[in-house]
Amino acid sequence: MAMALRYLWPLFLCSPCLLIQIPEEYEGHHVMEPPVITEQSPRRLVVFPTDDISLKCEASGKPEVQFRWTRDGIHFKPKEELGVTVHQAPHSGSFTITGNNSNFAQRFQGTYRCFASNKLGTAMSHEIQLMAEGAPKWPKETVKPVEVEEGESVILPCHPPPSAEPLRIYWMNSKILHIKQDERVTMGQNGNLYFANVLTSDNHSDYICHAHFPGTRTIIQKEPIDLRVKATNSMIDRKPRLLFPTNTSSHLVALQGQPLVLECIAEGFPTPTIKWLRPSGPMPADRVSYQNHNKTLHLLNVSEEDDGEYRCLAENSLGSDQHAYYVTVEAAPYWLHKPQSHLYGPGETARLDCQVQGRPQPEVTWRINGIPVEELDKDQKYRMQRGALILSNVQPSDTMVTQCEARNRHGLLLANAYIYVVQLPAKILTPDNETYLAVEGSTAYLLCKAFGAPVPSLQWLDKEGKTVLQDERFFPYTNGTLGIRDLQANDTGHYFCQAANDQNNVTIVANLQVKDATQITEGPRSTIEKKGSTVTFTCQAFFDPSLQHSITWLRDGRKLQELGDTDKYFIEDGHLVIHNLDYSDQGNYSCVASTKLDVVESRAELLVVGSPGPVLQLELSDHHLLRQNQVRLSWSPADNHNAPIEKYEIEFKDKEMAPEKWYSLGKVPGNQTSTNLKLSPYIHYTFRVTAINKYGTGEPSPDSETVLTPEAAPEKNPIDVKGEGNETNNMVITWKPLRWMDWNAPQVLYRVQWHPQGTQGSWQEQTVSDPFLVVSNTPTFVPYEIKVQAVNNQGKGPEPQITIGYSGEDYPQVGPKLEDIKILNSSTVLVKWQHVDPAQVKGHLRGYNVTYWWEGSQRKHSKRYVHKGHVVVPANTTSTILGGLKPYSSYHLEVQAFNSRGLGPASEKTFSTPEGVPSQPEVLHLECQSDTSLLLRWQPPLSHNGVLTGYVLSYQPVDDGVKEKLSFNLSDPELQTHNLTNLSPNLRYRFQLQATTKEGPGEAIMREGGTMALSGTPNFGNISAMAGENYSVVSWVPQEGQCNFMFQISFKAQGDEKMDTSVHYSQRSYTQLNLQPNTDYEIRLLKEKVLLHQMAVKTNGTGQMKLPSPGFATEGWFIGFVSAIILLLLILLILCFIKRSKGGKYSVKDKEDTQVDSEARPMKDETFGEYSDNEEKAFGSSQPSLNGDIKPLGSDDSLADYGGSVDVQFNEDGSFIGQYSGKKEKEAAGGNDSSGAASPINPVGTLE
Repeated sequence: MAMALRYLWPLFLCSPCLLIQIPEEYEGHHVMEPPVITEQSPRRLVVFPTDDISLKCEASGKPEVQFRWTRDGIHFKPKEELGVTVHQAPHSGSFTITGNNSNFAQRFQGTYRCFASNKLGTAMSHEIQLMAEGAPKWPKETVKPVEVEEGESVILPCHPPPSAEPLRIYWMNSKILHIKQDERVTMGQNGNLYFANVLTSDNHSDYICHAHFPGTRTIIQKEPIDLRVKATNSMIDRKPRLLFPTNTSSHLVALQGQPLVLECIAEGFPTPTIKWLRPSGPMPADRVSYQNHNKTLHLLNVSEEDDGEYRCLAENSLGSDQHAYYVTVEAAPYWLHKPQSHLYGPGETARLDCQVQGRPQPEVTWRINGIPVEELDKDQKYRMQRGALILSNVQPSDTMVTQCEARNRHGLLLANAYIYVVQLPAKILTPDNETYLAVEGSTAYLLCKAFGAPVPSLQWLDKEGKTVLQDERFFPYTNGTLGIRDLQANDTGHYFCQAANDQNNVTIVANLQVKDATQITEGPRSTIEKKGSTVTFTCQAFFDPSLQHSITWLRDGRKLQELGDTDKYFIEDGHLVIHNLDYSDQGNYSCVASTKLDVVESRAELLVVGSPGPVLQLELSDHHLLRQNQVRLSWSPADNHNAPIEKYEIEFKDKEMAPEKWYSLGKVPGNQTSTNLKLSPYIHYTFRVTAINKYGTGEPSPDSETVLTPEAAPEKNPIDVKGEGNETNNMVITWKPLRWMDWNAPQVLYRVQWHPQGTQGSWQEQTVSDPFLVVSNTPTFVPYEIKVQAVNNQGKGPEPQITIGYSGEDYPQVGPKLEDIKILNSSTVLVKWQHVDPAQVKGHLRGYNVTYWWEGSQRKHSKRYVHKGHVVVPANTTSTILGGLKPYSSYHLEVQAFNSRGLGPASEKTFSTPEGVPSQPEVLHLECQSDTSLLLRWQPPLSHNGVLTGYVLSYQPVDDGVKEKLSFNLSDPELQTHNLTNLSPNLRYRFQLQATTKEGPGEAIMREGGTMALSGTPNFGNISAMAGENYSVVSWVPQEGQCNFMFQISFKAQGDEKMDTSVHYSQRSYTQLNLQPNTDYEIRLLKEKVLLHQMAVKTNGTGQMKLPSPGFATEGWFIGFVSAIILLLLILLILCFIKRSKGGKYSVKDKEDTQVDSEARPMKDETFGEYSDNEEKAFGSSQPSLNGDIKPLGSDDSLADYGGSVDVQFNEDGSFIGQYSGKKEKEAAGGNDSSGAASPINPVGTLE
């Protein structure tokens, strides 16, 4: 119970704090309201002859409010005044004075106050000062001319008529042109026109002062002033003197919150200048301004800290004058605590606070119902305490309207506040039996708004009548609401709110239902994705099943549906997919799961990364450094697109020399936005800058302005200087020309110098523009010293380096001496030779060309096959291994040295390879003979590689656990079948057959299969038959693992004899000819009179198809005769080809790339053709040449026919990696057309 009282106490104690407003829901009680002023005229009302006078006073209250007025403290009755109309609207005491003119308005001038009363009290308006102003007139005056000597000061007075409203003053001439004002001539705040010193140009007779009265919307003007300036030859200089103010100091009062204007106008010659000082501290720069050529200081929003001295100083070359303003900041009254109207119940204590401040301190007076408290009876129960009006134990008869009024010399404040003592029964304004829904873990608020007087006490009870405040999760509010935090499912139930005062007791019930809270079980996760990719956010949530729910996606707080890009965003089943990401897509994406009771949000941040944006602005500075070939380039940073910029690349182009190509000048770190560039002479530089981060390169910046560097002598010489002859009696000097950016001038030439190496004589030289020079009439293969220097119109380049070049080469004169050929195995030999005498090479030895070809097999009746291979060997190597040879064969070998000119004479030798093992037999077929026997058929190997001595046959069961292999030799090399008996009928066997020579067995051919018993009944899978007019085709698919066998196919038509044919199971199809059109045939498949399959077919057509009678072309003897003739012709062609190919030399092709490994292996783009006695694979035509487009050369061909240069290089291991280049001249008429291997000078393809 103590805890319950702890929560109830604030409800009792705060009852005086309730505002007067009685709720509209409080029905059934006619509650009165004290009067309240709702609208009134401003404190100061200025009227003009053309205006109507309207004084407003409106108020609310129940019962109806009655109005009365006072003027200058005396009762004023508007209805009884002539020309006054009282407004008849409810709640209004306003009136209007019409028929206004100057005299009529002045009759109603005064200070008015309105009083609004009903039976509960009287409210009072503030004082309304009514001022009537007539039409402005300038008093008649005689304006005498103003005479002054040149250089003296003068003041032209204005003195406009007084007005209650601020005036605007203008000085003009008779042509309505403004008088020009400056430091010498200026108008003061009082309207006078001040001349610091007059000039003869100021001599005018029409200085007119105009006064603009905004209230009457009229402008009047003063009589013109005639200013006469007497010229003088000697204007006397004088120090400044203040024309305004005239004394040395003055005191001003500034109002807090209002502007302060200080002015100083001085005379003197030369014209003085004005400065403003504040000795006590700096001027408030944010609020101070200087106008009228520094003569006027404006200080806005004055505060107490602006109190103090302000000094103006007038100066010229002869001295100074000053004035001190002592400013005191005062303030009109303002509220610290304004009294407020309140509603009270009987017996309570009422307190109205009225606290004001001002400078000087305002005087505070209290009124009750418009009557000063001093004039009330002394037995009143109120008391005054520290600016507060206090009434104890109030009763309904104490209802009143009070007025607190504060006044000082700067203004007046008034506040009406009433004390309303009411006695009303308690009533709960919240509807009864309301149902409240909330979710677990949240806070529920059960409403119970009650009203009554005295203020009713409230308490919340459970269904058993016990207070609910014993649970700390339950807490009350002063407005009667019950809060329940951390809701639980068992909080569901009925709660009772009870309101009571001294008149009655009322109760309502509130129903609370606690639902399951919404939970996001899987929310979106923050991610970083690349521009252009696709990202998927997931949002899965749990909801109370009884509540309607939704999942909404937001981006940066806005619904995605509102963004309008439906193609980019795809939302379905709790997933948000964003396609084709752009940088504008990055932000915070929120999944909002909501019901009408709760909202849960899960947020993820999406960052889109990518290559940087463009650099937006380039700026070139320090142009004076262009003479030193330097300039400074600055740029604005690029957008890094969420990945730090690692570097900026600076590029340039020359719009004259290469307008479309950009060249890199270098890179700078990504945190740098400027750099000094070192430039080359004579280049029209246009720059651009590109940002780079880890995702790539951004777009380049716009082009910079173009700058041109001055010309200079070349700083570089050409590189790759070479001297090589393309004829035996010349030397072609070549070099890599300078890039245009190294010319340092509009053009560049090359100074070429040469002389024989080792001579001390003078250099021969020639200046050329092309990057080559042909030196003629040189000895063959002589070294020269060569220099090439760049020159332009500014001078020569640096001293060039000396390069050694050679005049033209001739063909090598001798061939290398061959040593014995070493046989390494049946297909590999080692060839060695001795170095060629360098003097006989007649040039740079580039290497050796090894050519070999097959001449025949040592077997009798072997088929002749001619093939040439070659190997290019580096110059520093005198041996090579020839692999991939055919065993048991004869070969011819040639070795030639070559230089850049071509091949020298060949050294020849013949060798033979020993026998090897044969290749595997060509085919191996298994044919079922019975349940225990198989017939094996095979074809000999294509490559015997020696003399066949027989075969080795091995076999063993498969998957029987028996690992023993049965093997036996078949010593007859001509044997091609073998019958195996005593096989297990239920086992599957693996058979292996190898051909043998004296070197041993060769590669094996393997097959798996079983006997007839294992195969079972033959299965013709997918068997079908189709027919034409006079034929039918039967097709089937042999079963996997089924051995081959013979069976019969018979076709029989009704009334005809049957047609039988034997067929192999493995041949897959059979075609039966000579059938009758449009006839039904029965087809049978039989094996040993056992029916395997039966089907029917019908031929097409409408009549019998007549087949041509067989002629001799289908006879077997004729086919054999034609085959023999074709075979003889083929043999003759082969023999011709071999004869024409033997001993040929090889052409050199221009600019072919060749690469040889360290062992100088033979080329793989040709292989040896196979040969065999097997008729199933007869040898066809010879293999193609290494390069089909190479012209074959005869014995008279040599590398002398090929000009140009040669460049041969080798790897570190000595392998050939160079290329031979040259241009083939047109060949002379005649020549040998025999085919040959490609030249070593121009090898074809890649050497492996």
